[in-house]
Amino acid sequence: MDGGGALSVYSVDPKGGFVQHYFDSRGVTRLYAMTFTDGVWTLVRESADFSPLDFRQRYVGTFSADGNRIDGAWEMAQPGADYEVDFQMNYMPVG
Repeated sequence: MDGGGALSVYSVDPKGGFVQHYFDSRGVTRLYAMTFTDGVWTLVRESADFSPLDFRQRYVGTFSADGNRIDGAWEMAQPGADYEVDFQMNYMPVG
């Protein structure tokens, strides 16, 4: 990013799961379908929303046994192609 920030807002999806509303300082605004199943957190964007769908995206993260860490990666897929790892992103407590 450009040194700015990002904001994510979460809501319940009436069809099941959750929705992540993502906004950042570049002006990017996206919606991701979000689920938590068997210790796996998944965010998926596979259709256009506030911006065109130039590529598909997903994050798949696995919770550690003690729940204090999530290890995962953002993946992307160009039209007609399979998902490939874009970058790793892990979450853990600070301090």
